[in-house]
Amino acid sequence: MSSLSVIAGPITLADRYQAIRSFTDRIAKPLTNEDCMIQSMPDASPTRWHMAHSTWFFETFILAERPGYREFDPQFRYLFNSYYNSVGNQYPRAQRGLISRPGQQRTVEYRQYVDEQMLDFLSNNSISDQLEHTISVGLNHEQQHQELMLTDIKHAFFCNPLLPAYDADGQLNRGQMFDSDWVNFSGRICEVGHDGTGFAFDNESPRHRVLLEDFSLATQPVNCREYMDFIRDGGYERPDHWLSMGWAAVQQQGWRAPLYWYEQDNQWMVYTSAGPTAVCDSWPVCHVSYFEADAFARWAGYRLPTEFEWEAGCPEQPSDQFADLLLDKNAAIHPTGQGAQENQLAQMLGGVWEWTSSSYSAYPRYTPPNGAIGEYNGKFMCNQYVSRGGSVATSQNHIRRTYRNFFPPEARWQFSGIRLAR
Repeated sequence: MSSLSVIAGPITLADRYQAIRSFTDRIAKPLTNEDCMIQSMPDASPTRWHMAHSTWFFETFILAERPGYREFDPQFRYLFNSYYNSVGNQYPRAQRGLISRPGQQRTVEYRQYVDEQMLDFLSNNSISDQLEHTISVGLNHEQQHQELMLTDIKHAFFCNPLLPAYDADGQLNRGQMFDSDWVNFSGRICEVGHDGTGFAFDNESPRHRVLLEDFSLATQPVNCREYMDFIRDGGYERPDHWLSMGWAAVQQQGWRAPLYWYEQDNQWMVYTSAGPTAVCDSWPVCHVSYFEADAFARWAGYRLPTEFEWEAGCPEQPSDQFADLLLDKNAAIHPTGQGAQENQLAQMLGGVWEWTSSSYSAYPRYTPPNGAIGEYNGKFMCNQYVSRGGSVATSQNHIRRTYRNFFPPEARWQFSGIRLAR
C-alpha cells in the first residue's frame, strides 16, 4: 500500500473527492496519449473515455443542476454518456476507440474544469443528504472505472505483439504455496445484504433472510498449480465438465488456458502489467470466465458457492482507512500467493473476484432508485453472474463483503478467479 501521512482533522467530502479523482490521474500517468485512445475489444473502453465519462457523471448529475452552470462542451453530454437512456442518446460503445477527438489533453482540461467547479461547490454550499449520496455514487462509480482502466489497458497491451509493460518497475510477489483445506458451516437462516452502515450500491439491498444448508468453502482460491492440473488432464479438450454454452465458447474462441497465458519453449507464461513472466504455481488463477470456473469445479468434484454462502462465510471486513483511497498501482500487477492459516478463509477481499453460481437478480423487495441513477444497476439483472470479493485492481476502501459485481459468463478480462464449495 502507499504510505500516506495521516490527514489532520475530519475527512470531508471534498477530501474524498480530491483523493479519488487524483488517483484516476495517477493510473493514467504511465500511459502515452496514444495508449489512452486504444479500445482492444467491445467490452473495453479507451482510458481517455473512462476519464471523461467519470467526469461526465459529476457534470451531468451534480453541476448541471446548478443555476448558471456552463457546460464545458455540450457535445460531451452525448459522447460520454454510457447507458443512461433518460439522459439522452449515447455514442455506440463498441466504437469508442474510433474517436480521436477530443484528445487526451482536452480530456484532462475537462477533468480540471469540472474539478474546479465541484470543489468550489463542495466548499461553499451546504449539501443535502440526497445530494451527498449522489456524489458518493459518483465517487464509487469512478473507483469502478479506475479498475476498468487497469483491466482495459492490460488487455490492450496484451494485444500488442511487443507485450509492453504498464509498470515495468512493478514487483511481482511470488508468495508461498499452501494446500487448500475446508471450513465447514452449519445450515441456518441468516441475513445477507447491506445493513445500512456506510455506502452501498442499490443492488446490495434490501437486507433479507436466506436459508442455507450445510456447506463448506475452500480456505483459499484455486491456484495456478491446481488449474494447471486441469489443463494437463484435458480440461479444455473434453466437453464432460462444461456447460453447453461454455463448451461452445471454448470451441468458438479457441480457449486452451486462462486469458493472458501462453506457451513458450514448453513453459506456460503469463502476461502481467509488469510484462511477461513464467506462471507462478502459488498465484491464485485469474482471468477465467464463469464457464471456466464452473468447469474446473466440476472437474475437481466440487462446485462454486452461491453468493449467499460466500457472503455468510466471508470473515473479513473492508478497511475504512483514508489512506486506502490511494491503492498502490503496483498491486494491480497480479494477485500474490498469500496462503490461509489452518481453518481460516484467506484472500476473500482483494485477491481475485470470485465467481459464484448465483445469477445476478434483484433481492426481495428491491426497487430501483428514482431518476437516471435508477439505471445504474437494476436494468442489467439478466444473463449475468455475480462475483464477490474485489481484486488487486480494486481500491481497498471500495471493497465490502456485500458488494455484488456482475459480468456475462464468458467475460475473462477482469481479475476473476475461483473459490470452491461443497
